[in-house]
Amino acid sequence: MKFGWLSPVIGNQWSDHKPIVMFQERNILPTALEHFDSLWIADHFYGFDAKTDPFMEAWTTLTWMAAKFPDVMLCHHVLGHGYRPPALTAKMAATLQVLSGNRFILGIGAGWREDEYAAYGYDFPKPSVRFTELDELLQICKLMWTEDEPSFTGTHFSIDGASAPPLPEVVPPICIGASGEQIGLPLAGRHADIWNGFARGTEDDWRRKVDIVHTAASDAGRNPAAIEICQTVENALPETDAEAQELLEKLARKAELGVTYFVMDFGNPLTTDHVLRFVEQVQMPLRAS
Repeated sequence: MKFGWLSPVIGNQWSDHKPIVMFQERNILPTALEHFDSLWIADHFYGFDAKTDPFMEAWTTLTWMAAKFPDVMLCHHVLGHGYRPPALTAKMAATLQVLSGNRFILGIGAGWREDEYAAYGYDFPKPSVRFTELDELLQICKLMWTEDEPSFTGTHFSIDGASAPPLPEVVPPICIGASGEQIGLPLAGRHADIWNGFARGTEDDWRRKVDIVHTAASDAGRNPAAIEICQTVENALPETDAEAQELLEKLARKAELGVTYFVMDFGNPLTTDHVLRFVEQVQMPLRAS
């Protein structure tokens, strides 16, 4: 059982319009990350309330955090692949993998926020095209992380001798955020080391999604059990024994349904007073089980 900490990059009315991640870097994460496996940063360009609210760019922020916290894995939650060209994504990932000492996870998806793409002048094709592009991007990344002068020609993207030295000693794991049963989940089964899926719907809906990922992995000659099943959980830090027990039961049920990796979004805690309560009353029992 693994746990990631999602640090919000937004600054809104509840944080005095100052990026929450900057407050957490100074006041929360030095304590919290001693108990977490990874740190996650969202990839958007502006917020969801007012466009003038501060919102930190994801690659820059994660690189800054990599230097601040040298003992945790690092992942985006998740990159919109259309925001950066594939070869550039591969090169940036290889560089951060080397600089961080092999702690980078490429968290990526097909993108969904059409207004943001339009605002920045990026194309936003239909889902089937975006996922085909994502598939080609992942093929390009794997080539550029392992070969000196790789070439690739796809339907949407191509490279010709796209060198990315220094090649990483450890190929970055790939986390795919997807929920579509026809295209996204099979893609995760073919490529993902970690699948980050939405928990919407019934438990039977979730079981079906996991089965689609596993079946696609088997069809691609991969070991389905090697894919970590990940969910993001939005929940305030528990402040009482009763709240901790309620959260424990909630996560334990998800674990029974196959979740092996929880990315915790605690919002904007102002102190570390309740971090150890979560660790001792929720995290430790789940790890032990």
